Amino acid sequence: MSEKYCIILGDGMADEPLAELSGMTPLEAAHTPNMDYIAREGSMGLLKTVPEGYSPGSDIANLSVLGYDPVSCYTGRGALEAASMGITLGDEDVAYRCNLVTIRNGIIEDFNAGHISSEEGAALLTSLNKHLTGMICYPGISYRNLIVLPGGKGCESTAPHDVTGQQAELYLPKGSDAEKLLKAMEISREIFADHPVNRDRIRREKNPATSIWPWSGGKHPAIQPFSDIFGLKGGIISAVDLLNGIGTYAKMEIIKVPGATGFIDTDYQAKARYAIEALKYLDFLFIHVEAPDEAGHMGSIEEKVKAIERVDEMIGTIMSQFTGRIAVLPDHPTPIRIKTHTADPVPFAILGKEKDTTTRFSEKEGQKGKYGLLPGTSLIPLLIS
Repeated sequence: MSEKYCIILGDGMADEPLAELSGMTPLEAAHTPNMDYIAREGSMGLLKTVPEGYSPGSDIANLSVLGYDPVSCYTGRGALEAASMGITLGDEDVAYRCNLVTIRNGIIEDFNAGHISSEEGAALLTSLNKHLTGMICYPGISYRNLIVLPGGKGCESTAPHDVTGQQAELYLPKGSDAEKLLKAMEISREIFADHPVNRDRIRREKNPATSIWPWSGGKHPAIQPFSDIFGLKGGIISAVDLLNGIGTYAKMEIIKVPGATGFIDTDYQAKARYAIEALKYLDFLFIHVEAPDEAGHMGSIEEKVKAIERVDEMIGTIMSQFTGRIAVLPDHPTPIRIKTHTADPVPFAILGKEKDTTTRFSEKEGQKGKYGLLPGTSLIPLLIS
């Protein structure tokens, strides 16, 4: 039987030493016997997933890990998520990621409007679309939605999770599409102000969605089929449109898992069960778990450690029935201290090839690994070589 391969990526798992954890990182503080086994019985290194000059987003980092050079194929996050949502972009369409956010007294208070539900978000955007011209909003999962501009040109924009607690007016869209996007934001504020969804959320003491926030617009990207590059039948398990969009463009199988939420309440063991079944017929599987990143954005040490431990338990379940090569890593750090991403290299470990002297999975041990520092696009070639 030919070799099979599995990459397990805990989004944002890497971090910095924290005084609250006696100088340990969340990875070091967490109980991770399965990741530690992969590191101890395999080999480690560091991966630079964000090329110089690029923002450390999950879009850039995960493209790199999947073997796609962002320099040659990246246009913007919105276009990647459009594919997952079944939205076909015309040659002149620009798709922007469109968060539902909470802005109070001019301050970006919450980049996800209290993790608003998909149903609530869809109701808000349905109302908004009735008042928009020359563009349309598409509801996604929770706060993650899209807005598409036919004939768009693009503009400078900022991810709201990078500027939480800052004055919104300092980070509004600038450039070609800015006038249209700013008008849509103004209309959303008017429509959302007394919307039944928000009245109910306020009654339940939850953050209301006070506005849309468009960012990271892009056109249809040039992404080759995964099987053409690596000669492998590949699949993806993820609860977020970004990863499923990359997989759709790459013509990988998108495996939907009931109970996978893209948040800290995701069903880790369901992902493990579906992974085990998928690896019976796929050559390669990429499993993405968003929860550690969400905990990092929340600034919650407790939730981040817990999420890392749940990822480790998921890995243990997969390893109990899968004997192929496994790699584990984050896509980027999401330090608790700053509640957003950094471009620092991340640790990775591969089981099923050489063995080095590393003893557990952590940022420090990654620095000692035999593979040294590698560009993100080199991980899969290394894994399958």
